[in-house]
Amino acid sequence: MHQRDPWFDAPIRPVRLGPSACEVAHDSDGNIRMRLAEPLQRYPRRYTDRLVQWALERPEHVFLARRPPHGPQTGAWETLSFADTLRKVRAIGQSLLDRDLGAERPVMILSENDFDNQLLALACTHVGIPYVPVTPAYSLLSQDHAKLKFLNERVRPGLVYASSAAAYGRAAREAFPESEFVASEAGGGATPFSTLQGAAPGNAVDAAYDAIRPEQVAKLMFTSGTTGEPKGVMLTQRMLCSNRQQVVQAMPFLLDEPPVLVDWLPWHHTFGGTNNLGIALYCGGSYYLDPGKPMAEAVQPSVDALREVSPTIYYNTPGGLAALLPYLRDDAQLRARFYERLQLLYYGGAVLPAHVWAGLDEVAVKHCGERVLIVSGIGSTECGPVPLTTGRDPRREAIVGLPVAGVELKLAPVNDKLELRVRGDCVTPGYWNDAERSAAAFDDEGYFCLGDAASFVDPTHPERGLRFDGRIAENFKLSSGTWVHAGPLRCTALAAFSPLVQDLVIAGSGEDHVGALVFPDLAACRALDAALAADAPASEVVASPLVRAAFQQRLDALAAGATGSSNRVRRIVAETEPATLDSGEMTAKASLSPVVVLRRRAAAVAELFMDPPPARVLCANDEALTVRCMSLN
Repeated sequence: MHQRDPWFDAPIRPVRLGPSACEVAHDSDGNIRMRLAEPLQRYPRRYTDRLVQWALERPEHVFLARRPPHGPQTGAWETLSFADTLRKVRAIGQSLLDRDLGAERPVMILSENDFDNQLLALACTHVGIPYVPVTPAYSLLSQDHAKLKFLNERVRPGLVYASSAAAYGRAAREAFPESEFVASEAGGGATPFSTLQGAAPGNAVDAAYDAIRPEQVAKLMFTSGTTGEPKGVMLTQRMLCSNRQQVVQAMPFLLDEPPVLVDWLPWHHTFGGTNNLGIALYCGGSYYLDPGKPMAEAVQPSVDALREVSPTIYYNTPGGLAALLPYLRDDAQLRARFYERLQLLYYGGAVLPAHVWAGLDEVAVKHCGERVLIVSGIGSTECGPVPLTTGRDPRREAIVGLPVAGVELKLAPVNDKLELRVRGDCVTPGYWNDAERSAAAFDDEGYFCLGDAASFVDPTHPERGLRFDGRIAENFKLSSGTWVHAGPLRCTALAAFSPLVQDLVIAGSGEDHVGALVFPDLAACRALDAALAADAPASEVVASPLVRAAFQQRLDALAAGATGSSNRVRRIVAETEPATLDSGEMTAKASLSPVVVLRRRAAAVAELFMDPPPARVLCANDEALTVRCMSLN
């Protein structure tokens, strides 16, 4: 139960959401089957059908907007209307057809969010040529470009695009020596992107568009590969169209007026590139490219954008919301713009810390006298990416909600948990050129196995939805044979250490107790000790006696509230090196990758289980321990 505060029970701004009536059946083998009573309504056959529709019905409406590439970064936006976008998409589509590109020779996109990136992606989808968006880190942060070379072997692209030949040219030449390299800022032998836009679209474009089938692959999205080689998820035209309709039925307010999004989330990830951008296109809305990043030191461009543009729905990660919160507290102009027409705030990628959630509620209530609904769901690249979402006030819990219309949900017993498995139009047919892993991803009834566990909020009222119950793969056994469910324990620990931590990772596989690697929120920790300078380094901050005492108090309280070894965190290490995208510990969603953290910081993990522990390990001061608390220093 979350601690009540003056805004916990404040009224919520009215927002039109879909029905929650559902059908539930229990099998004799322990499976629980669930679906919404509302059927999935008709949806388009092709992803760009809506682009064609809006180009006719609202041709001058802004679809895409960005800061001018070489102009002012505040107060100015460069825009593309729906009519402009379709005209450019058709021209580029003709150029792609002229190059004989297709499923055997798809298009690969290496660079960051930008107009040309999206125009190329839409052109591919419009004429039935698969495209592959790839994280820029594979090009910019790698010296050997091993992952790009792997993708070349798996996909064999006929055309590779990047925003800049200077930045991406070396990676493109080394990893894709047989592919045409196209760049917006060309040079070094790259084909200028303007060449693609210069073609005159003919009957071939219309014929290719008309020939698109719902089962045709529209794009491939490769997973991060933190637990093995990246897997190429096939997203079909049917998946892209059906899941946008499913989201709209869950959130029908999106059709009450054209939605406005201000979004930084990368398009090579399914959250930003499939859902967020797709919602703007499907609903005839406007998508403003936010040049900021979800970190305290890089959030200012996001603040500047939100001072100028009022979103109707706001998507972000917990890290991004935490970085934005101090500005919402202190900046009246930002608050006025942000809350002017905001109907819903949606987070994904990780659990939203309790203190961040409470802070967002506080700011909203103080500014406009009501809370704005904050929800989440289950995101999966293989599921379009929203198979479940929340349609009610979650009361600051990690609620994943209900299956969207048209999705059949099965809760299957795995060990002592219930795994989420789904079937429906938004689910992938499998992985590109990978029959073995495609087969392994589905059970014997054709349900895709998500690997997430869930439990009912209230078994007597299934319409209240499901709560997140951890990742099946992250669970482990102690030396006693007792299962540790890392996801729920992490949520409990985050709440206990709030607001002193940004995130933490649970450890202890094969050990006799549970430990955690803690990533401190340095700003919150510095505020505990007036003697600390505003720029005091992390090592100095965690060495502060007042900071140590605060962590000790919270660790003791967490341990005292545990019911057994499986949910008692006995030791923590406060890490002074932040997790970063460069190291692979931070994903594109700005959330931690526990597998990478535990592997990369194996030495720190080992310290958690040494007897006696090193001085920097902090130990819970409960009666079961024989080792007394030691310094965080």
